[in-house]
Amino acid sequence: MSSLYYALGVVIFFGSILISIGLHELGHMIPAKAFGGKVTQYFIGFGPTVWSRRRGETEYGVKAIPLGGYVKIVGMLPPGAEQLGTVTYDEQGNQVTKIRKSNTGLFTQLISDARAAEWELIGPEDEPRLFYKMPWWKKVVVMAGGPSVNIAIAFFLFWGVFAFYGNPADREIDAGQPAISHVSDCVIPYTEQRTTCEPGDPVSPAAQAGLERGDVITSFNGTAISSYDQLSELIRANADGEAVIGYTRDGTAAEATVHTLIQSRPDSDGSGMVEVGFLGIQPTTHLVTGGPLYTTVQMGYTAEQTVEAVIRLPQRVWGVGKAIIGLQDRDEDSPVSIVGGSRLAGETVSLEGFPVQQKIVYLLMLIGGFNFFIGAFNFIPLLPLDGGHIASALWEAVRRGLARLRGRPDPGHVDAARLLPVAYVMASFMLAMSVVLIVGDFVVPLHVPIG
Repeated sequence: MSSLYYALGVVIFFGSILISIGLHELGHMIPAKAFGGKVTQYFIGFGPTVWSRRRGETEYGVKAIPLGGYVKIVGMLPPGAEQLGTVTYDEQGNQVTKIRKSNTGLFTQLISDARAAEWELIGPEDEPRLFYKMPWWKKVVVMAGGPSVNIAIAFFLFWGVFAFYGNPADREIDAGQPAISHVSDCVIPYTEQRTTCEPGDPVSPAAQAGLERGDVITSFNGTAISSYDQLSELIRANADGEAVIGYTRDGTAAEATVHTLIQSRPDSDGSGMVEVGFLGIQPTTHLVTGGPLYTTVQMGYTAEQTVEAVIRLPQRVWGVGKAIIGLQDRDEDSPVSIVGGSRLAGETVSLEGFPVQQKIVYLLMLIGGFNFFIGAFNFIPLLPLDGGHIASALWEAVRRGLARLRGRPDPGHVDAARLLPVAYVMASFMLAMSVVLIVGDFVVPLHVPIG
């Protein structure tokens, strides 16, 4: 039964990501067609075609490698002036431009081949529908449509979780007199960041006082307690002095006397470390809930973390590579591929004793997180990512606007083909990182944290 649940989790996650990819491509195709562009292909996956069907001028289908998708919009690359060949006319009198390949230099040849392949199937009737001839703002809408769909998917998934369950990453201390959720068995130095006691660690004052989970603190050295913040300030100010703690347990009042210990703990404003009194308790908390505005703010924080993650991505993938060959352990916060995400989803669904509600929340957050990263990553202003095309369109608008202000001739469309060498390098880099992560997810997989 556990294997069946594991497979179910994998299918749910993998299927959700494929649906997200399909919606991403619809985000490109729908506005492209709405603006009069010609879309000849809509495929989920890469490699050999598994199934396809033509509807009108567009072929829809699925390919064998389900690691992405694409739509083919006619006329993404303009013909280069240096490549224009002879101009002839067909039987109906329409102008036909023949593209001839250039053979000067490696990158020039690559660009020339790409242009030739782009224009090979373009007919005279397609001339007014070419993508590169669209106004710049239409290009931005078309290219931003895909990643924006991923961001929207993430938003609605996060919103649903935050509204009906709460944000697993955002907890607030319960209001009123503080109830204890955990009593530390020992005093662990803050800088060591461990959770298990070791020989030589002193017993915590709370454990010495006999405090237990569920106890409600009512007074500290004779001062009535109304909130955890108030209690925390009194404990920190008590240094290593005597502490008389009043509390209730199952409705019965009790009192304990103990000495707090001095420990280095973060200052209240997080600016540094200070020596303060320490008791060794944690208060009960609850997950923060919220609606659209709260979700938007949280996604802003997520965006900051994503930017940092993208900047560090090569370094972190390098760490996964070292873990594959056994040079180090894999970091728990290292990136994962769709394979790793599927494994985490499978483990989540198959965990015994894990509440169904929490399993659903974990899966929704995992799917939402993947969508947010896919969307944000695609906005990077480098080809072949969508952000590269967006940047080209915006530069076209700026260039034409400056020309108008200066009274100069229209500089024309931005030639995205000249950036193809960057696209090839970027694509190779992305492919290499993907392979490393996929191999890592098989060889040194991450697992769902328990507890």
